[in-house]
Amino acid sequence: MSQTQQKTPPGPQNKLPLGIDHLLSVMKDPLAHMMRISRYGDVVYYAVGRGKRKIDVYHFFHPDYVREVLVTSQRFYDKGESIDHLKELLGEGLLTSSGEFHLRQRRLAQPAFHKKRIAAFGDIMTGYANRMIDGWQDGATLDMAEEMKELTLEIVVKSLFDSDLDQTDHALKEALNNLNDWAERILLPPNLARLLGKLPLPATTRFKKARQVLNSKMDRLIAERRASGADHGDLLSMLLQATDEEGDKTGMSNLQVRHEILTMFLAGHETTSLALMWTWYLLSQNPAAAQKLHAELDSVLAGRAPTVEDLPRLPYTEKVFMESMRLFPPSYATSRYTVAEQQVGGYTIPAGSRIILSQYVSHRDPRYFTDPEKFDPDRWTPEFRASLPKFAYWPFGGGPRLCIGEPFAWMEGALLIATIARRCEFRLLPGHPVETRPQVTLRARYGMKMIVSRRKVAAEKVPAQAVS
Repeated sequence: MSQTQQKTPPGPQNKLPLGIDHLLSVMKDPLAHMMRISRYGDVVYYAVGRGKRKIDVYHFFHPDYVREVLVTSQRFYDKGESIDHLKELLGEGLLTSSGEFHLRQRRLAQPAFHKKRIAAFGDIMTGYANRMIDGWQDGATLDMAEEMKELTLEIVVKSLFDSDLDQTDHALKEALNNLNDWAERILLPPNLARLLGKLPLPATTRFKKARQVLNSKMDRLIAERRASGADHGDLLSMLLQATDEEGDKTGMSNLQVRHEILTMFLAGHETTSLALMWTWYLLSQNPAAAQKLHAELDSVLAGRAPTVEDLPRLPYTEKVFMESMRLFPPSYATSRYTVAEQQVGGYTIPAGSRIILSQYVSHRDPRYFTDPEKFDPDRWTPEFRASLPKFAYWPFGGGPRLCIGEPFAWMEGALLIATIARRCEFRLLPGHPVETRPQVTLRARYGMKMIVSRRKVAAEKVPAQAVS
């Protein structure tokens, strides 16, 4: 029988009624679940539930099929109910909106992320990083998950609002921490997530309080800036000034600005902080790569702090960041629902099916990455990059929904690696367990306890204006 005649793709058989075993497998370890079922082929199928509540689940693993969902036929794939959980917090921001509204919001926000505009934030990034390093004691044990979260939070607050993070604002930090348990529900079927949201569970109560704190802070900042009319050169000013020249010539309402700012605020520090945390871990386990990174920084920077202009002369630094994002992509999976019947890989995919795509699995495909579990920054030669299919490596998504902050994130990641690795090196605290904790993003279950050592290089004084 030819593939085009097959009605159902291969996949794991149900071992428990209603496919509960698949659900339990996802809840236990979604990364291991996806890696395991990828062995069945490039299109894999199983079902959860039955009758009207049955969900047909398809995993697409081939780069061409990822492209089909995200680019070629993206209008036939919708985020559907899988994104409703995040809408409770983010409203109709770029991450959660769809259709013509999403396209309009992206047009309005895109100028704020022009290459020349984001380059202006380079000194902010290196300034805060150097100030953080100044507070580290040689030989101290640090949780690099927390350190990097604090650093990128300071940077995003300054970049968005031209303001320093108020270290005494315990309500804001508590709100951010309280989102964790609630965020894990995105891994659940939408019906179950909705049910949990209606129950008086502690995680739900904490989430509602956190949402109120974040919304009120964003609303106050927006109202103050709108009233003053001042242009601070930050992302908030750019969004408030944006008008839809291709559409109705109007800008965003305060509510729309809040949704976009809140999305950028949360996503803008979370993903980069995790990418950096995993980078320090990988370098600590691969001393030859760390040595090569330090050699490049010492040669090019000669004891001074890096700038945006230095980045083209730091190719190995970029490769380290790319390889870290390959092995531990902060956004490790995404899902869609088919709005019409589709043909993919010779199979008929019915309307209403749930489609799962995974950067984590794509980035470990041995067809495209030799020795895929190995941390090897040197693999990223120009020839290798040119040879890769478009969606064999896609840490920031793709198509119309490509992360709008991608240029900001690449610049921030490379600059912070260069700034920190120039002055410090890290080794994992002996006995500290390292285990992934996939939530909305790819976290470390027990944090990342590391011992910091000062490198014997000249430490540059932080320019006062960079962190004022």
